[in-house]
Amino acid sequence: MSILQASTISDHAANAASHGLRRIYPAVKHPANPILSSANFPIAVHYVFNPGAIKFGDEYIMIVDAALGTTSIVFWLARSRDGVNFVPDPDPLDWPENPTYPACCVYDPRITKFGDEYVIMHASHSRSYSGPRVSVVKTRDFKKFTRIEQEMTPHANRNAVLFPEKIGGRYVRFDRPMETECGKADMCVSFSDDLSHWYDTTVLMQPRSGWDSHKIGGAAVPIRTEQGWLAIYHGVDNSSCNNYIYRLGVVLLDLEDPTRIISRGEMPLLWPEHDYEFFGRTPNVVFCCNTIVEPDRTVKIYYGAADTCIGLATAKLDDLIELAYSKADYADKFFKRVPKRS
Repeated sequence: MSILQASTISDHAANAASHGLRRIYPAVKHPANPILSSANFPIAVHYVFNPGAIKFGDEYIMIVDAALGTTSIVFWLARSRDGVNFVPDPDPLDWPENPTYPACCVYDPRITKFGDEYVIMHASHSRSYSGPRVSVVKTRDFKKFTRIEQEMTPHANRNAVLFPEKIGGRYVRFDRPMETECGKADMCVSFSDDLSHWYDTTVLMQPRSGWDSHKIGGAAVPIRTEQGWLAIYHGVDNSSCNNYIYRLGVVLLDLEDPTRIISRGEMPLLWPEHDYEFFGRTPNVVFCCNTIVEPDRTVKIYYGAADTCIGLATAKLDDLIELAYSKADYADKFFKRVPKRS
């Protein structure tokens, strides 16, 4: 796999300035947001959110969480020629059953292209166990899906994100084992020889003071760059009086050792700031499962907004790498904190 080469000058901020904007963060939300909502679907879907997204042939495709009137969440595929205007298929996907632990709810698919196949990791619930677990399927055509059986774990787990290549001869993924659904939780890295049995789970990052102080977890499939693996993750804090706030941030990891952090940005990448992100099934949420890197190094960030609709933001890859080195300069100055030296 080729390494994306870093350019020396990013024009993203300059473009924003030319439109009369002053934005110190690298991502710009699309003016057509939300780009997909329940109104676009052929049947009574109440909410759509948290899409897996990838280019497949000459199409952009998203596998979205579609919440039905029964409160069950199913997977539904939507297609686009331009990456902005998506049309859902007539029916939900024909998803493979789990004969051992029949699922009653599935959500948050992450799609990783691996050779000629696409591996999809997602959360699932079953009446056979308590809390979410990670399920894995694979496909070549997004029509027929084959389940990859998973070794049952004693603890709940979700937010599994598969790296797009083996490292040291092993598959690698982010995951987030947890004691309780709403309790504090760390972001971990696990390894596998066969995509079924996962071991050597290592804590990669823990919540810290600030916007990601309560729980954190993987978001999009890591992007291989010359500087390291660029990973977008989600962070949650409970600074709001009546709810949690979900934001996105970035971290840069060592190419050969993904358990080693090169730099973790102190400033967030995306956060709720519009009505469609503030109000909905789960207020104050931006949540990402996949990004798409275009040939010009533009990164399309597809995200769920308030667990109700889907938004799109774009950023330059080099700006995201730079954000991984960001510091909370204004807060440090105001509170007269001495920044930690790396």
